[in-house]
Amino acid sequence: MTHTDELTMRRVLRREVAGTIGLLTDEHDFRSMRRYTTFVFDDHRTYLRQVESLLKTRASQGSHTTLALFDPQEYAEYCLNAGLDPDIPASRARFTAELATTGPTLPYEGQPLADLVPALVDEAVRQATWDYASSLLARLGTCATCGEDIGRAAFARASALLVRVLDTAPPGDHHLVCTVSGTPEMLSAVLHADQNDTGATQLDENEALEFTTVLAVGLATHNPGGLVMRTSAPDTTDRVYGWRLRGQDLAPLTAGEVFDAYCTDVDSGDLVSPESGVDYCAPPDLGMNGDDRPPGHHH
Repeated sequence: MTHTDELTMRRVLRREVAGTIGLLTDEHDFRSMRRYTTFVFDDHRTYLRQVESLLKTRASQGSHTTLALFDPQEYAEYCLNAGLDPDIPASRARFTAELATTGPTLPYEGQPLADLVPALVDEAVRQATWDYASSLLARLGTCATCGEDIGRAAFARASALLVRVLDTAPPGDHHLVCTVSGTPEMLSAVLHADQNDTGATQLDENEALEFTTVLAVGLATHNPGGLVMRTSAPDTTDRVYGWRLRGQDLAPLTAGEVFDAYCTDVDSGDLVSPESGVDYCAPPDLGMNGDDRPPGHHH
């Protein structure tokens, strides 16, 4: 085998090696990494341009690359626990390899880095929400009255409610948002339920799991919360309606309450202009309040 043949085979093999890049998405994290002498960048924008250039180069060579969210604080703790020097590129590479299996990641498919960065942050928020909500349900323990696992029962109830919400919805593509307050931070989950050509509802399994878990937290803890759905269909106005969490049930919001919720800025509380072509209305009757539970019994 000639030297040229070996180089060719090496290039072919390199294309089959997947890579992960730990990305510093914001200025604060970037400044934290500048304390390490082996971190050679001194400008965040330049750093992002170089990352994007590398992504394009790898893609042009047929290599697959995954982006992971690099958290400097988690990196420092990782190095401390593993007995690694954090100011060595090999330590950063080792931490990034761990992120590929444990942290939020997104594949690079040629999209601009400006689109990837917020998507990666959103994915991290989703994972953190799921981790917190699922651990909270697991910690609730059993009901003192009936001995039933409270978290498991709440998840089953949330699943049944979600199925009923989708079953009673008008035809179209649905965008659902569930929020629960009263925890250290407000929990929020989004679910897209689109109809295919045969009229069947299509769900992303991970989205559905996260959404159901957040809804279950609200049901189990009785913290204030709500569920709002927006339905879009061809040749019709969008319909928006929703429910508030009440005990282990969903109580319908009036059309006026839905309008107020949609036309109020969440952060400032200021009124915002209503959208044109949107019908704010009362939801259909779910027909399942209080079912499958003994009268007067609530976890």
